[in-house]
Amino acid sequence: MELKYSPRSIEQKWQDNWEASQVFKVREDKDKEKYYLLEMFPYPSGRIHMGHVRNYTIGDVVGRFLRMSGYNVLHPMGWDAFGMPAENAAIKAGTHPAKWTYSNIDYMRNQLKQLGFSYDWSREIATCDPSYYRWEQLFFLRMYERGLAYRKSSYVNWCPKCQTVLANEQVEGGACWRCDSVVEQKEMEQWFFKITDYVEELLDYTYKLPGWPERVLTMQQNWIGRSTGSRLLFPLESGKGNIPVFTTRADTLFGATFMSMAPEHPMVADLCRGTSQEAAVMDFVEKAKRSKRDEREAELLEKEGVFTGSYCINPVTGWKMPVYIANFVVMAYGTGAVMAVPAHDQRDFEFATKYGMPIKVVIKPAGAEKPPVAEELTEAFEDDGVLVNSDRYSDMGSAEARDAITESLAQKGLGEKTIQYRLRDWGISRQRYWGAPIPIVYCDKCGVVPVPEKDLPVVLPLDVELLENGGSPLPVYEPFFKTTCPKCGGAARRETDTMDTFVESSWYFARYTCPGFDQGPLDGEAVRYWLPVNQYIGGIEHAVLHLLYSRFFVKTLRDLGYLQEDEPFLNLLTQGRVIKDCFKMSKSKGNVVDPDQMIRAYGADTVRLFCLFAAPPEKDLDWSDQGVEGSFRFLSRMWRLVSENLDALTSVAPCSSGAGLSKDLAQLRRKAHQTIKKVTEDVRERFHFNTAIAAVMELVNQIYQVLEGRRDDPKLWPVMRESIEAVIALSSPMVPHIADELWHALGHRGLLLETPWPKWDESALKAEEILVVVQVNGKLRSRITVPADATDKELEAFALNDPRIREFIGDKPIRKVVAVPRKLVNIVM
Repeated sequence: MELKYSPRSIEQKWQDNWEASQVFKVREDKDKEKYYLLEMFPYPSGRIHMGHVRNYTIGDVVGRFLRMSGYNVLHPMGWDAFGMPAENAAIKAGTHPAKWTYSNIDYMRNQLKQLGFSYDWSREIATCDPSYYRWEQLFFLRMYERGLAYRKSSYVNWCPKCQTVLANEQVEGGACWRCDSVVEQKEMEQWFFKITDYVEELLDYTYKLPGWPERVLTMQQNWIGRSTGSRLLFPLESGKGNIPVFTTRADTLFGATFMSMAPEHPMVADLCRGTSQEAAVMDFVEKAKRSKRDEREAELLEKEGVFTGSYCINPVTGWKMPVYIANFVVMAYGTGAVMAVPAHDQRDFEFATKYGMPIKVVIKPAGAEKPPVAEELTEAFEDDGVLVNSDRYSDMGSAEARDAITESLAQKGLGEKTIQYRLRDWGISRQRYWGAPIPIVYCDKCGVVPVPEKDLPVVLPLDVELLENGGSPLPVYEPFFKTTCPKCGGAARRETDTMDTFVESSWYFARYTCPGFDQGPLDGEAVRYWLPVNQYIGGIEHAVLHLLYSRFFVKTLRDLGYLQEDEPFLNLLTQGRVIKDCFKMSKSKGNVVDPDQMIRAYGADTVRLFCLFAAPPEKDLDWSDQGVEGSFRFLSRMWRLVSENLDALTSVAPCSSGAGLSKDLAQLRRKAHQTIKKVTEDVRERFHFNTAIAAVMELVNQIYQVLEGRRDDPKLWPVMRESIEAVIALSSPMVPHIADELWHALGHRGLLLETPWPKWDESALKAEEILVVVQVNGKLRSRITVPADATDKELEAFALNDPRIREFIGDKPIRKVVAVPRKLVNIVM
């Protein structure tokens, strides 16, 4: 055995050993308790970054610990391989997305293997493989049959740079989540998944996921956005229909003096058609399309609008209300039209003040004698209160009036109580090439026709040339779009949009349970054994997009008969970011640390150890070169414990009893078992790997202290071997390469991953105890049994918690406490 720690000489050796022995491969075993552990799979961008390393190291520690604890652990890995980045990168590099993607997969797979992660690579999937997305296309057909997949014309979020549609969840700050371009509003025919059919269940189950971070659940609850209110109808003055609105403040209806409508509202064109305002309205609509949606929703936005030339009628006052197009109203909420009550809504107040609209006060604060004077208002009064100037509803409280006014309008067919959700159906159409084709054809005779199941998969053609402007080549590639109608056999055209890549990632965790199954999308026996995922690990940035879609997909597949689960993930850990120089690592910041370089310099185990030790998993990790060097030094100390004492350690068996041990050896053995207990609980119950590692480091320090000057003591080495084996076994989930090497150096032949996790000896945890007297003002009042090595503070705490002392002292003030170690405690009153 080499005296000096050299990770290069051992890490490849153990990676080859693990791969040859297929130790990470797993099968269903009904005699073992299963545990499905999963980290969010990566996009094959070309290189893994330190965020990947941290995420996957966290998962690997959990997986190895559970394997050693007797669980049957499923720990798979694959690739979220479709998407715009591959397409854009391929255009830039003058290559094909498939070539770019698979080349990156090969490179990144090798990187993950170099880090020693315990993945079952026999279950590897890539979502761009037809053997994967064929089943996704089948799900689409089944959803189409149930009305859960449908096509409609709508205003969509359009990214001009990516040349594709974005879901609402993919618009961040009014910009594309991928390229940061300003998102525009554009009317197009699009395919949607009816996620709103599951809105109540999606919301209800956010209160039934105790293993999820509260922050994530709150984000999903806010995105779903449940509001209880009223749906009211405002008849058009022309008599040609009504404008529906949703409001939570029907009590303010008597103060509604005009109507505000979203520029993208479908009624806009009809309302202004033929009026003198038509040109101005359409110009305003075009301007609004180019605005960021978050800017339109911002409180500080300067309110702007234009009169449509039409009026509607307030259903309780009969007033003729002008209908305005307003830049602060969006279609994503409510009905896209808002009854404007300027006295009691700040946005309406600012708009009315700017455009000279009437302001009528209809709510006064509870307890106020008089209502505010409209002309003296400097801001809207938005709270509940007591109604005024509201006909027979005056003097009612807001809550009572909301019900009464809505009920009255309901009797006239102009209103009803309702629940409104912010969540909208999921638009899945993407006008890009590198994605799963939507299995639909269009026939002039038969209309929209689904592709028969027997013709799946609809394969994305690879022999196409990408367009330099970023648009999809599929609409102009005849071998793909020209086809025959499955119904009549006549000429037809394939759908050339592809599916949102979040569709692929919404069910991949289920396919991992049976990646080779070819009789259907999922093997019922396998999914029943493995699902749901016990522990899911990934970034907080996926709180709404991926996690919400995955929850929806599981519920859909359950109702389609493919799954039995209600939720995909029992427990969720959202790890913190890796930051350097106070910023998240990114190329633009110039603060990226290359994992390959770190592995070459220090070894995979050092990189893993630093990622685990520097911060708890849920906190941000501040990268430190000194911290990496410190991790390497610790592993070198751990190595020398074995290499410098190998002959003595291998000549004895581990200690199995504390009988007859000297004080310092008994303390070391106690420390070893305390460490086993702490590491076990920190990893199993809290995922506090940093404190677990700190405990192992403390044990190593104590081992070195005991070793000094005692190497010839024959009683020393059995305790040393027991303690050092504890260090190795407890460290093995964190630093598996060095752990297996040291384990074998001590004469063991099996892999640590197949070795039972260490158990602590309760008897060894008990410290030597002594009897200490407790005095009050110098007089003996009690005797207590305490650990012999108790500190002054600990002695004080033991004494003050003694029942006889508590009873004697009562509520009397204590001036001071004097502790004499191993002898007495004197409480001075």
